[in-house]
Amino acid sequence: MIGDCRTAAIICKSGSIDWFCVPRFDSAACFAALLGDKRNGRWLIEPAAKTFKSSRAYRGDSLILETTFTTRTGKARVIDFMPPGTPECTIVRMVECLEGHVDMHMELAIRFDYGVTIPWVSRRDRRTLMTVAGPHLLTFRTRAEVRGENMHSVSDFTLKKGETMPFVLAYGESFKPVPMSIDSAIALEETERFWKHWSDACKVQGKWRSAIMRSLLTLKGLSYAPTGGIVAAVTTSLPEKIGGTRNWDYRYCWLRDATFTLLAFLNAGYTEEARVWQDWLVRVIAGAPEQLQTMYSVLGEKRLDELELPHLAGYEASRPVRIGNAAHTQLQLDIYGELADVMAQARAGGLPPGPRSAELRGVFMTHLENIWCLPDEGIWEIRGAPSHFVHSKVMTWVAFDRASRAPDSSAAQRAHWTRMARKIHKDICAQGVDKKRGCFVQAYGSSSLDASLLLLPLVGFLPASDKRIKATVREIEKRLIHKGLVQRYETQTAVDGLPPGEGAFLACSFWLADNYVLMGRRPEAVRLFGRLKRLANDVGLYAEEYDPDAKRMLGNFPQAFSHVALINTAMNLMMSESKNARKRHGR
Repeated sequence: MIGDCRTAAIICKSGSIDWFCVPRFDSAACFAALLGDKRNGRWLIEPAAKTFKSSRAYRGDSLILETTFTTRTGKARVIDFMPPGTPECTIVRMVECLEGHVDMHMELAIRFDYGVTIPWVSRRDRRTLMTVAGPHLLTFRTRAEVRGENMHSVSDFTLKKGETMPFVLAYGESFKPVPMSIDSAIALEETERFWKHWSDACKVQGKWRSAIMRSLLTLKGLSYAPTGGIVAAVTTSLPEKIGGTRNWDYRYCWLRDATFTLLAFLNAGYTEEARVWQDWLVRVIAGAPEQLQTMYSVLGEKRLDELELPHLAGYEASRPVRIGNAAHTQLQLDIYGELADVMAQARAGGLPPGPRSAELRGVFMTHLENIWCLPDEGIWEIRGAPSHFVHSKVMTWVAFDRASRAPDSSAAQRAHWTRMARKIHKDICAQGVDKKRGCFVQAYGSSSLDASLLLLPLVGFLPASDKRIKATVREIEKRLIHKGLVQRYETQTAVDGLPPGEGAFLACSFWLADNYVLMGRRPEAVRLFGRLKRLANDVGLYAEEYDPDAKRMLGNFPQAFSHVALINTAMNLMMSESKNARKRHGR
């Protein structure tokens, strides 16, 4: 991934940008080969030789990607980045020859509207192409000779040692002035300076700093600077099972990520990012409490209507390809607990309270008091019948528990919310525990397990030493672990209304490591964390899930939830040594 904190592009090892939505993360893609093929748009830069070797790495603590190609005649490097803070979203690709000489090949196929619309291409001058389709405009500038070929823009060029060839693609609106030309070398210096300044603010030290820093940089790259929203992933419809239908659009902002994300930023010393994230949350929840959604656009928009795109074949034939997400209309009770918890953690972290926080709390708690006992679709956003999910109930307890300790609420309110928290706690312990095994279960009346139960000690519902928590961890180890990684839940029960089968949800394995830390099983936590750390791809990024059988990533990429989980687990491991961890439950 490269990004400018407004949108991002996904680059494959061959040097092809196969996914790019502009001007926002959730805009229509103009490169959609990731979910189709090259006819749906891509930007390839690679050696002309039939055989070559490639390797890649980020430049230091940045989102500047360097891909090195080695051929029989020499070695070349492609430097890819998106300059933050420019008026227009811009991708810069600089090809430099490091050894000998290298023949290079470039293909640019712009296809707006998710790979459908072929733009009109005109030459503004010898170095500038303009591509227009409806409101969209992309300008393409380079010194290389470019020709049209089969509705593509193609260039073949040779570089000798020390020579560089820049390419710049800038987005604009077709009814506005053409984006200004930029100097690619200056843009590279400024981009490197931006990321160095940002990464230098990290307070984390220790043996896992590099993994934490890469995850923090990924979170920053997934943030939308104009509003502060953070998307769950750059992509849509990357499958949770190859060839299956579990393909969702993750280019939106989930409220349930709120507390974990806030803690990740606060623990690493990024108070400003935490504040901006909190401000975004406060803005998007405006309105009646019954209108609260689980997710919003980066601007805070509510309508995320789900559509299928039949013209795209899907990643490795995994269909349908979806845009929008119907889960935004679901009842998911856990988000009320997330909102209450994020405000409590913000307060504990020294952030100023949001506007009208006491008033909002009163209104939301009154509404939650009326609905906490309803079935819902839960943390995993099932497409089956709603259930009384234990995790959802626990998060309603979190909401009342945190509200009962808010200093800006009245004594009468705090007393009432304390009583409500006790009532819900008693109800969960009565109906959410399997009497035979003594463990918590996925839902009232169910015998199934769910990895979200690993969050119970993390949010302070019960201590990790409680026999029911120990039994729950033991049962999850028995029934949800496959080849050392934790599955979300037992998909064969059809509780989610979908065909069975998916990868291991990476965040769940990090949560198990967190439980090990709380239980004093530190060696096991370190081993599990080490294994998870090794699952990252060659540049340190994680998708949503991992298939331990096929040894490959699954789901949308890069996934904020996975990276947030890594940060918090690493911080828990490091802080457990000094007994200085900021507990999520604030006690």
